[in-house]
Amino acid sequence: MGRYLQILRRPDVRLPFLAAYLARLPISMAPLGMVLLVQGERESYALAGAVTGFFAASNAVGAPVWGRLLDRFGQPWILGPLCTVSGILLAAFSLAVVHGRGQAVLVALATGSGLTFPPLSAATRVALKSVLTQESDRRAAYALDTVAVETIFMGGPLLLSLMLVAPPAVPLLVTSALLAVGGTTYATTGAAQAAGRIQRTHRKAISNETGGSGETGGSGETGGAGRPALYLPGVLLVVLVSVLMSMGFGQTDVSIAATAQEALGHRDRVGWLFAAIAGGSALGGLWYGSRPWSGSERRRLPVALALFCAGLLGLSVALAGLWFPGQQVRHVVADIGAGPLLLILFLTGLCIAPALIIQANLVDELSPPERLSEGQAWLSTGFTSGGAAGTALGGWVVELAGPGRGFLVASCAVLAATAVAVLAQSHWARCQPRTKRRAT
Repeated sequence: MGRYLQILRRPDVRLPFLAAYLARLPISMAPLGMVLLVQGERESYALAGAVTGFFAASNAVGAPVWGRLLDRFGQPWILGPLCTVSGILLAAFSLAVVHGRGQAVLVALATGSGLTFPPLSAATRVALKSVLTQESDRRAAYALDTVAVETIFMGGPLLLSLMLVAPPAVPLLVTSALLAVGGTTYATTGAAQAAGRIQRTHRKAISNETGGSGETGGSGETGGAGRPALYLPGVLLVVLVSVLMSMGFGQTDVSIAATAQEALGHRDRVGWLFAAIAGGSALGGLWYGSRPWSGSERRRLPVALALFCAGLLGLSVALAGLWFPGQQVRHVVADIGAGPLLLILFLTGLCIAPALIIQANLVDELSPPERLSEGQAWLSTGFTSGGAAGTALGGWVVELAGPGRGFLVASCAVLAATAVAVLAQSHWARCQPRTKRRAT
């Protein structure tokens, strides 16, 4: 932990890191808060799912657009207004639900809040790169940020649950305040301003090379300005891996929730199951980020994904859900005990954060320096859209065949991600030297 503590002692890192963490808590709090508020006030899971779906979909659409604007105009000018507008719309949604506004109003407010929700993770990564000059420090900071996002998905719902004793509108009002205050604070930090200056410097240099277009094209060379960063060399393949992996995430989340009910017999034990896999992921990310690695990271990505896939298969076998329906699953777990199940979840989680770190690092390597925010925003869109699809598919599979098969289907999605990562190796190898030359 020494390297991480040394990084966090730096004022130019500590304040933006903490502010960005605060502003990103709504990533996990807002969707869950919407579901709980709408279901509690309107008694409709269908409406709750609809508004949450519009929020997530609009966020996935907006992230690459805002990422591109971050690269063009700098972080302070974009993030402050975005966080404020998204927070206001989220607060308006909360009040609209409580005061009985129509479904169209709720969908419009949820869509607007999601569309203006800022790509804070992409921005934070670029800012950290701007203030940390040593590559080893950058790698450790990236790992620490990835682990921080993992804890957001544990701490956010916990914080939200503590506020459920307050009036119904309060949890989402607090969530909107965290977004607005944390985001505007981050936008005023020196790291955010430094990121904007560096991006403008890169754009000016590229503009001189390209005769004023200011952007590289889809091939990584000059020309073709205006094309999305998704078409940059190799980035599309990384995003595809992220979509498939996050589909596994979505299915895993549903299967874990079903395991608490079907295998352990108590819904309130779901926290222990999520804590086991999230704790493993956090520890794996911290370990990975603290190690000096040699060779290209692209070669380590299939290994991390394959181990994650193996863990999901182990969960499916442990539940015996491949062949036995719900009640028999409970008997099997009663025979082996919950301890081995928690252990397998923990071991499965060890590979998650390293795989996420590697994917983000690959996007950095494959994106020109003047388009880092947009590249990372596309990666976030891949995770968001894949997770939503995986959750929908996981619910259907678990409903029909139980949590064991849910983990099995999740492992198939991660296996597909592993296959793409293997097949993409030669393409990534050809792309990386070209983008590295441009970065220098």
